[in-house]
Amino acid sequence: MACGNARISTADSLTIGVIQVMIGIFELLMWYLLLVLYMGQVKGVFGTYEPITYKTGCALWGIFPVIGGALIVRAAKRPTRSLIISAMALNIFCMVITIIAIILTIIELSSFNTVSYRNYGQAKLGREVSRLLLTFYPLECVIALIYSIFSCMNLGQRREDTVTSVADEVMSNY
Repeated sequence: MACGNARISTADSLTIGVIQVMIGIFELLMWYLLLVLYMGQVKGVFGTYEPITYKTGCALWGIFPVIGGALIVRAAKRPTRSLIISAMALNIFCMVITIIAIILTIIELSSFNTVSYRNYGQAKLGREVSRLLLTFYPLECVIALIYSIFSCMNLGQRREDTVTSVADEVMSNY
């Protein structure tokens, strides 16, 4: 099997980790922008615009890719089995929350309730930020998926190497 022998290099792991950290920081900054934007709304006749992604803090979930990327960088520099497993598990969790964020953002963008004319500009800008985040969520999911696949394959190869070396050691003693 051709992809069974594929390994991810240390430089590739570092690059993936740094990109994941940058995407997470971008999402956190966008959440802060949305926080400032929606906090400044004026109560009008039609009310304020508070989308579901803002209420759930979807962009605030960017802390998980930051932590996941930091774990990838740490695992690339000093690879231990437990660190690789924890980085892989956190990346799988990042994929799940990213898919949830994509679904919530699509729900938000598919409906637009009327808001006060004073809040229309803020609501429009907030929806544009959501569209921008919708382009970054799949990128985050793909990066987490790539690292998870390669680290899982790498863990499988390490286990086979360990079993083989122990068997060779036992046979060499006889």
